[in-house]
Order: sequence, then structure tokens, then C-alpha cells
Amino acid sequence: MAGQYGKVILAGFAGLLAGFALTLNFSVQADKEIVAPLPVKELRAFTDVFARIKSDYVEPVDDKKLITEAINGMLSGLDPHSAYLDPEAFKDLQVGTQGEFGGLGIEVGMEDGFVKVVSPIEDTPAYKAGLKSGDLIIKLDDTPVKGMKLDDAVKRMRGKPGTQIRLTIMRKGDAKPFVVTITRAVIKIRSVKFKLAEPGYGYVRVTQFQEHTGELLVEALQKLYKENKAPLKGLVLDLRNDPGGLLNGAVAVSAAFLKPDSLVVYTEGRAEDSKMRLTASRENYLRPMQADYLKNLPAAVKSVPMVVLVNGGSASASEIVAGALQDHKRAIVMGTRTFGKGSVQTILPLGNDTAIKLTTARYFTPSGRSIQAKGIEPDIRVEDPDNPSDEDFNVREADLAKHLENGQDTENKPAEPVKVPEKDKDGSKDKGGKKPEAKPLEPGEVVSRNDYQVNQALNLLKGISIMQGK
Repeated sequence: MAGQYGKVILAGFAGLLAGFALTLNFSVQADKEIVAPLPVKELRAFTDVFARIKSDYVEPVDDKKLITEAINGMLSGLDPHSAYLDPEAFKDLQVGTQGEFGGLGIEVGMEDGFVKVVSPIEDTPAYKAGLKSGDLIIKLDDTPVKGMKLDDAVKRMRGKPGTQIRLTIMRKGDAKPFVVTITRAVIKIRSVKFKLAEPGYGYVRVTQFQEHTGELLVEALQKLYKENKAPLKGLVLDLRNDPGGLLNGAVAVSAAFLKPDSLVVYTEGRAEDSKMRLTASRENYLRPMQADYLKNLPAAVKSVPMVVLVNGGSASASEIVAGALQDHKRAIVMGTRTFGKGSVQTILPLGNDTAIKLTTARYFTPSGRSIQAKGIEPDIRVEDPDNPSDEDFNVREADLAKHLENGQDTENKPAEPVKVPEKDKDGSKDKGGKKPEAKPLEPGEVVSRNDYQVNQALNLLKGISIMQGK
């Protein structure tokens, strides 16, 4: 957690329903010098409006409600990620970093007055119900979403585990909306999943960056090496649809594969305490007095050939990892362009168990790239045949209203796409050249055998292994 503790720093989405992309960094915020006088004229206008509402509005309005709504409007007008956190939202954020929270299991944002699904989280009710990135939620039970604030929509979707909610969904490409009923649950997510894809080749999926993700990664790699009974010839790190999470988790995952003290990410903002350089060193991923779990990694992990899989649902902390491994030429990044969430949010407690989430900085990859609103371009572009036209169907940072601009003139040039063959040995196409319907993972299954992108990653690693052998 960047070696400090007391202020919460986020790199996440506009709305949190069940899971979020955030980074925590705790330290006491010093009083900052006021660099400009308060705008007296505008403040007088604010008090005049407040007084008019109190005296002339058709119904009495509570002072607390008016002030809270004013704060909400002030923050939401800045960008999609700055927001006011009431006691309930603040508590949910703190609990969520532990990997257990209540809800449906979807990352959401607001677009054109509707709630838009950014990404369903694996193994949650929303994921099992078939919700997809880009789905537009137009009704919650019988209540239209149009005109509803994101926080209010999120609160309606929350509820006691076991209770149900009906979502009316508009999906791009469908002529009519459809209704899905989802049962709320306590969401428990194990952030690292793994399997020996085949002898010599490991597969590790990070679903979300949480407090213990680094430790779980070490445990996964130890088991893979033990099961293989020899050093791995290649490793696939799957960050697809990973919405991000804790920054120290992203640093830990990067540090597992990089040389000690390699730069992972740096941030730039107006305030001095928003400027950080986070390297692959223990003070940037461990809590004080915590034992360094990365010391337990097999030594061969630092040099095993790697492919990192990404797509439009890979955001914030997962983009940090992909960017760091790409810049240091430690791994080949494969897939499609990422979400483009390259800003840092700081959680500033206000007292009374409330806080504000304020965008305070942009983050940059080791080579100095800002991925804000642009994303990480893969080294090798491979589209998922089960989700074609990823660029058109998935919502990204640049699609969000009032998104922060990139801040750089340089552009990430897109990689040339790898065309999906009509007939493929891995079974992703049948003999007639038609693509079979995508099937959800079976209970306990880590990755589908017919996952085209994973198979392409394994083929690339096998080719690297052959070349190294020669």
C-alpha cells in the first residue's frame, strides 16, 4: 500500500455494486494551503438557492438532505469516479477490500441516465444469471432507472441475501429488452484461480485485486510447480474482465515476476502526496511488520515465459500489472484493448463515518504511458470469437460522460488483429465452420478447454519453448 497508511486511494469505477477497482493507502492528510480566495459571489448564490428551497419548495425539505445532495452534485459533476460516500457506501467499500460483501456481483457505471454493466464478477449471482459487459439496466423491479442517481440505483440493487430483484435489460443487438430475476447473496470471491493447463504450462487467473491477492498468487504458483514436478515452460496470467482492486495487490502481482526494485507504476497530481513511485519492493506491497510472502516463490518464476491476457473488462489495477510487465518486456500482452481507467481516486474521511472519493492523480506505466481513456494495447491482438467486435460492444472509460482526458498527445497504436480461422484444431469451430454456443463454466472449472484466447496463448508459449530449445 505504497508504504503509507491513513488515506484511502482508489483507481476504480463510477459505481460500486459488488466489487470495485480500488487502491488503499492509509495516512493522515495534512491541511493544504488554500491557493485562492473563496468565491464569495458564488457562495452567496448557493445560500440564496438554499434559502429559496427551504421557504418556497412545494414540500418541506430536510437540511441534511439538501446539503448531501449539494455535495453529491459537486463531486459527480467533476468526473465519473469522484463521489460522496454516505456511511453505508463507506462501510461497503471497506468491507469489499476483504473479498466478501453483499450484492449481485456486478461493476456498474452510469451512461445516458441508465445503469450500465461494466463487468459481471465471476462466481456471483449476476455472472451466473448471464449478465454481460455493456448491458443496460433500464428497470429495477417495476421502477424505471432513467433519471435515477447511480447511488440510488445501487442501493436498490443491494438487499438481504436470499431476496430477489428483477432487472430489465437492454442488450446491444437484441430487438427487445428482457427480464432476469437475480437472487441477492453474500459475495465471497477468491481472487486467484489456477490450474495446470497441460504438462509444463500453468494458468493463473486474477479475478480482482484484494488484500490477500499477492499471498494467494504465491500459493497458486507453488502448487503449480509442485504439480508439474519441474519448472514450468510457460505461464498464462489471465486478467480478462478483472475490474481492478487494491493497488498494493497490483504491485505484489507485478513484483512476483519482475526484478527487485523495478518500477511498477507512478502517479502524478497537483498535490505533493499524490505523487508516488511504486517499485517491486516490499514496502510497496506489504503492511508494516508483515512477512514478505514473495520470498516463498519458486526462483524460476522470475524468468518463466509469460503471456498476459486482457480485454475491455480489464481495468485500473489489472491495467497497471499488464502495463508494467509489457514495459519491462517481461511478458507478451495478448487479447484486446483494455478499459482505460488510468486515474487515481483518494478516499478522504469527513467524520460521521462518511467520506468523499476524489480524483487526485493520473497513473503512468514505467515507460511513462498514460492509459487514461485509451487503455493498454496488446502486443498481439486476439479477439474472442464468443464475443466479437469487443471494441463496439464493451463500455470503456472513454465512453463515460465527463471522463478525465488522457493528458498526453501520444497514442497507443492498436496491434494488428489475429484472425480467427474457420476451422481450428482446438475445437472452437465445428466442421461446418460455425461457432458453437459459448457454454458457462461448470462448477469448480477454472477455464474452458475451448477458450480460444487461452489456447492461442498456450500455442505462443509452446512456440517460444521450441525456439529456446533450438
